[in-house]
Amino acid sequence: MRGREAKRLSRLLIGVALAAVPAAVAVAAALLWPRSSTASATPAQDSADAGFARDMAIHHQQAVELSFIVRDRTSDEDVRRLAYDVINTQANQRGMLLGRLDAWDLPKSSQQSPMSWMQHDMPGMEAMGYKPHDGSLMPGMATNTQMDQLRTAGGRQAEIRYLRLLTAHHKGGIAMSQAAAGMAKTEQVRRLAQGMVESQEAEMKLMADMLKERGATA
Repeated sequence: MRGREAKRLSRLLIGVALAAVPAAVAVAAALLWPRSSTASATPAQDSADAGFARDMAIHHQQAVELSFIVRDRTSDEDVRRLAYDVINTQANQRGMLLGRLDAWDLPKSSQQSPMSWMQHDMPGMEAMGYKPHDGSLMPGMATNTQMDQLRTAGGRQAEIRYLRLLTAHHKGGIAMSQAAAGMAKTEQVRRLAQGMVESQEAEMKLMADMLKERGATA
């Protein structure tokens, strides 16, 4: 009994520590942000830079949540390693995005609908044929139903569900990042968005191989 409680406490402490990463990175990003650049190149509240930072922070948070779920639903080392990578990478990037908003002295939430920043130069979600539903706020995001299904799955079934959900998640994230890389006015956001495209494309190739090994496809 004591061993079970110790294991549960260990998981809780790990979750708390990782959950604190975005806030810590956000503070660091705000402190390290050059004052001269913020004074001369602060994006507007409805800009692509600010909109992408807000939306992708939400998008990344779900990828982190998906990865925490599968971490406890399988003992497969490859899947758990991928989950840890996603948790660390996307929590770190989320902190950087929130740090940008802090540095610009812009709110981290908005009354505007998700991805409305894309409507300046290209179709937004409605024009793309996507409408938020069942907790899926942006393209690629899992629905509440899909999240619940992952929570109740186990072993190989959980692995396949996770890999499929994360593949779709990356597809949506890549589309958003490509738009931001072309629309953002600040070099920092353009560079960060392009980095997301490249890293998530690489992970999609890895997940395609992992699904194939499990007799499944995306």
